[in-house]
Amino acid sequence: MSGITDRDLSDIQRGDWVERFLPLPVRPYIRLARLDRPVGIWLTLFPCWAALLQAAHGFPDLRTLLVFTLGAFVMRSAGCTINDIADRNFDGQVQRTRLRPLANGEISLFGAIVFLAVQLALTASLLIFLSSFARLLAIGVLPLVVLYPFCKRFTHWPQAVLGIAFNWGMLVAWAQIAGHVPVGAVLMWAGAITWQIGYDTTYGYVDIRDDKRLGLKSTAVLFGAHGKSLISVFYALTVTAWSLGGWVLGMSSPYAFGMLVIAAHFGWQAWRFDIVRPEVNFRLFLANILTGAVLAASAFIGTL
Repeated sequence: MSGITDRDLSDIQRGDWVERFLPLPVRPYIRLARLDRPVGIWLTLFPCWAALLQAAHGFPDLRTLLVFTLGAFVMRSAGCTINDIADRNFDGQVQRTRLRPLANGEISLFGAIVFLAVQLALTASLLIFLSSFARLLAIGVLPLVVLYPFCKRFTHWPQAVLGIAFNWGMLVAWAQIAGHVPVGAVLMWAGAITWQIGYDTTYGYVDIRDDKRLGLKSTAVLFGAHGKSLISVFYALTVTAWSLGGWVLGMSSPYAFGMLVIAAHFGWQAWRFDIVRPEVNFRLFLANILTGAVLAASAFIGTL
C-alpha cells in the first residue's frame, strides 16, 4: 500500500503552511489561487521557460524572463479562480474538491469575482512589457481560459482545451523574442498539449467516480478501461512532437538525450498507471514536474 489516503488526495490539507503562517482572512484566497498546491504553476512555467530558451537560443534577458514567469504564475492562478467559480456547485460533491473555499462557503461568489478582477488586472499590467504582436497573441488566449471550466459539461475533451490555453505562453514567448512563431515552435506547443492531455487524464482518474455520478465529462471518462494504452499514445505523440520541433529549431545533439530521458520517464508512468488506484495516478500526475524540468533543461543544452 502507498499510504496515501482520501485526505492526502484532497485539494485542501489542514494544518499546512497556509494555516500555520498566514492570517485567517488571507487563507481562502491563497487556496482559491492554488498557491498552496503549486504543481500547476510548475507545469505552466517549465514549457514556457523551454520556449524562451529556444527562442533566445540561450538565456533571455532578465526582464523578459521575469515578465513571463510572473505572467504564467498569475494567469494560472486566475484560471484556478475562474474554474472554481464555474464549478462551485459541483466541487462540494466531489471528495477531492469539497473543501475548496467557494465550495465550503469560506469565500462568497462576489468575493471570488473581485479577487479574479484583481488577478486579471495584474496580468494585464504585464502586457505593457510585450511587443504589439506578443500582446495581441497573449490576449487571444482569454476566451479559452474562460471556456475551459465549462467544457466538462459538453465535451469529453476539456483536457485538450486546457492544454491549448495552459501552454499558450510558449507561442507568446516566440512572438516576443523572435517576432514570429516558427513551425518548430508550433510543434513544441502541440507536444505540450498532448503531454497535458496525458498527465491530466491520469489526474482525471482520481475523480472519475465522482465525475460519472455528476454527469461530468473528461478524457478519463471517455477512455475508461483503455486509459493505460491511450495515455501512452499521447505521451508517444509528445516525444515525437518535441523531437521534431527541436530538430526543426536547430537544437544541438544533447537535446536528443533529453528526449530519451523524457521517453523513458513516460514509459515508467505508463507502466505504473493503474485505473483502480487513484493514489498511484495522483503521484504520477505530480511526477510530470520532472518531465517539465527535463524539457526546460533539454531546451537549454540544445542551444549549446
